[in-house]
Amino acid sequence: MAKPMEDNATALAGKTALLTGAARRVGAVIAEHLHAAGMNLCIHYRSSFAPAQALKARLERRRAESVFLIQADLMEFPALENLVEQAYGRWGRLDALVNNASTFYPTPVGRITEDHWNDLLGTNLKAPLFLSQAAAPYLKACGGSIVNIVDIHAERPLKGHPVYSIAKAGLVMLTKSMARELGPEVRVNGIAPGAILWPESGDSEALRELILERTALKRQGEPEDIARTALFLVRDAHYITGQIIAVDGGRSLNQ
Repeated sequence: MAKPMEDNATALAGKTALLTGAARRVGAVIAEHLHAAGMNLCIHYRSSFAPAQALKARLERRRAESVFLIQADLMEFPALENLVEQAYGRWGRLDALVNNASTFYPTPVGRITEDHWNDLLGTNLKAPLFLSQAAAPYLKACGGSIVNIVDIHAERPLKGHPVYSIAKAGLVMLTKSMARELGPEVRVNGIAPGAILWPESGDSEALRELILERTALKRQGEPEDIARTALFLVRDAHYITGQIIAVDGGRSLNQ
């Protein structure tokens, strides 16, 4: 007979998650949801020191000594394994890895450089691969999970962003491959957001309206939609692995 599931209120108590690029925007909201569910957090940031400190202070007002900040540049290869070792060493366990950090900007054909390729593939694909590899022994020891933040444009390329779309498509295959490689102990899944937060570079109002019109729900999503899905995958999805969940208001239904 299957073992009864833990109560949602206590299932993650005392467990530890490492989140990359989680000082702000969607990553910070994912951090807040996992923390509220009882997890201790290792929050990685690259240059967002002030937002990271503010997030730590806010969360630790709710539960002291529950957040550890780690600064690292994910483009520096030696930093990847060290990041995982620091996360594991803080509480002596690692139950979840959320690969959220991402680089996003246009690379029109004819103006793509090798630096663009290295940067976009490095943050969106190379770092998740090697972080997952480094974390795998610790995650296996406690039956943990990996959540990769992908993009709906891994399936349908975004005009003017071929390198970014390629990188996210690679992350989809990485998710599926790692699910096979790390099972049965570790579950690996992805979330593909749609129109959740607009790029900081800004889109025109007309473009935003067009994007929302092409969703089934005719509205923009919220970072909380992604965070709740991440919490579900970490805490509740005991028989789900190798899957990409589109959180896009039905945008991917539109050909």
